[in-house]
Amino acid sequence: MDFDLTNQPEIVQQAYAYVLQGGEIAHEWLVSPAAWSQFGLLAAAFLLAWLLTRRLRPWLTRVLTPEASRQSLMASTRRFLLIFVPLLLPLLAWAFTGIGESLTRAIFNSGAVIAFGKRVFLLLAARILVREIVQDGFLKVLGRMILLPVMALYAVGLLDVATERLNELTVSLGNIEFTLMSVIRGVIAGSILFWLGRWSNDQTGAYIHKQEDMRPATRQLAAKAAEFSIFGLAFLLLMNIVGIPLTSLAVLGGAIGVGLGLGLQKIASNYISGIILLLEGQATVGDYVELDSGEAGTIVKTTARAMILETYDGRWIVVPNEDFITTRVINYSDQGSANRYEAPFSVSYKTDINLVPDIVEAAVAKHPGVLDTPFPPDCELRGFGDSGVDFAVEFWVNGIDDGANKYTSDVLFLIWNALKEHDIEIPYPHRVIQLQRSTESPAPEAQEA
Repeated sequence: MDFDLTNQPEIVQQAYAYVLQGGEIAHEWLVSPAAWSQFGLLAAAFLLAWLLTRRLRPWLTRVLTPEASRQSLMASTRRFLLIFVPLLLPLLAWAFTGIGESLTRAIFNSGAVIAFGKRVFLLLAARILVREIVQDGFLKVLGRMILLPVMALYAVGLLDVATERLNELTVSLGNIEFTLMSVIRGVIAGSILFWLGRWSNDQTGAYIHKQEDMRPATRQLAAKAAEFSIFGLAFLLLMNIVGIPLTSLAVLGGAIGVGLGLGLQKIASNYISGIILLLEGQATVGDYVELDSGEAGTIVKTTARAMILETYDGRWIVVPNEDFITTRVINYSDQGSANRYEAPFSVSYKTDINLVPDIVEAAVAKHPGVLDTPFPPDCELRGFGDSGVDFAVEFWVNGIDDGANKYTSDVLFLIWNALKEHDIEIPYPHRVIQLQRSTESPAPEAQEA
């Protein structure tokens, strides 16, 4: 019974035509001596590649595996090449198949079968690349959704047909028209470019932050400049690949200008403030700051729009960059500057207070975190209290008296032990209550009651 295609959709008719064409090709291959020769060459190429891979793979793995402790450039290159060892079998089979294709075309003037096998080996290599080698989640999804379908179409010889049809389909966006192929190409190119941009930015930032001879603010500024440059270049390349003329970006620039004038002033102000902070270096990562609004913490991250403070109780506070420019900011650790603290204490009125300063200053100076500059520990008499004589010792340290550092607590322990060693009493509040008994007899009314 013949299959009537006259009333079927066009796509069904084309699919049926491809099926018939494939059947004719398969029939020709089955009855052709040249095709059988090519099948034999394919099998021989795969077998030879398999035998050679069994010998080469252990040797390559041993040669390319560096010592775990080595971190040199050569060791990193060897580790990078090691991850591609699983591609050895399909690539060797593809290479041997290419040699067999040259022979069959020279002898039989035909090589369709072996060319198909060579494309299949490339498809297998792409599958191994996506499943076993690529570890980044984004690239793995990109490979499954785009690379493998493209390689499958290439293997069966339909890639040119699919490309031609995609070039015929157009997508309208206002007065601008794009072919579907250009949209797909833009999505692929954009994904790869911005992934490469993110990877390059991470590598560049890590390299810049390792330069200890640069000031922290300079390192931050260099990292941000590199980030803007990398993603700006990626954007320009994407516009060129998609086919959008750069002159059309003037319209986008005008729209951005209108947005800044209408409602993006704060965002623009924060971006500019961030650049000023990086240039001046008044507050950078690692500094402990306190703002007029009461927020205080260590700067753990700087972004183009805000700075992130981490308090000692683990909370993160996002502070806009503009607040660091327009309000008063106290920086306790700018460029490693020392900070002064004091620890108050009291001694009994029975004590010879002339001995206390030397004893306490010598005890506090033993603390490894207490500095001799700009000033050594200084014990001062502060007043005469209700229960004892009040003193306070001032000392200088590098860092904040909170979190991992307990400077005041440590100093008070030292003071306590030093005073105990010298039998100096630390007073505690006490009150003297005097009770007087009245000799007068109570009133008659009170007695009756």
